[in-house]
Amino acid sequence: MDENIVAENIKKTRLSRGFSIEQLAKQANLTKGYISKIEKSTKAPPFSTLAKIAAALNVDITQLITTNSEVVQDIPLSVVRANERKDTMSQRGHRYEALAYMKSGKNMEPYIITPTLKTETIFSHDGEEFMYVLEGTHEFIYGNKRYVLEEGDSIYFDSAIPHSGRSLSKKKARILVVMYSYKRVDINANHHHF
Repeated sequence: MDENIVAENIKKTRLSRGFSIEQLAKQANLTKGYISKIEKSTKAPPFSTLAKIAAALNVDITQLITTNSEVVQDIPLSVVRANERKDTMSQRGHRYEALAYMKSGKNMEPYIITPTLKTETIFSHDGEEFMYVLEGTHEFIYGNKRYVLEEGDSIYFDSAIPHSGRSLSKKKARILVVMYSYKRVDINANHHHF
């Protein structure tokens, strides 16, 4: 993935929503200067920052990290064949393969993630996350606790708690990760709570 695309997509989406940099910063709980820096950067920001920006813009992260030539639609079903998976991002020791990039309006973001053997960046973002180790051995650090996950192990957690991970085996771990964020709000629906 060309990381330049991320900055372009953020700016394009922000403008299409009629947001100023200041409005987006306020919605995403980030500084105006940081948003400006992201839009001018040739590198994608950390995944947790992308999650905040996507939530503020009410779009999927996938829409911020894919090219315009890749159709993203609000369809009821998305089939992605094994040979159609997208390497959407490689950053900070993680390679992300998007598994449902064709569908917009998702509450869940499924990926296959391959961490490196190096120490990982600490992540913290709103929502919940499910991880299933497809192969290899993965060290998962959650708050101040450490878990060693082997092939076939899974874990489900609140992703607001700082977390990180790395491959422990010589062969890099491959993990199915499903991220859920609370961002999907139908702004046209009238919700009545009694």
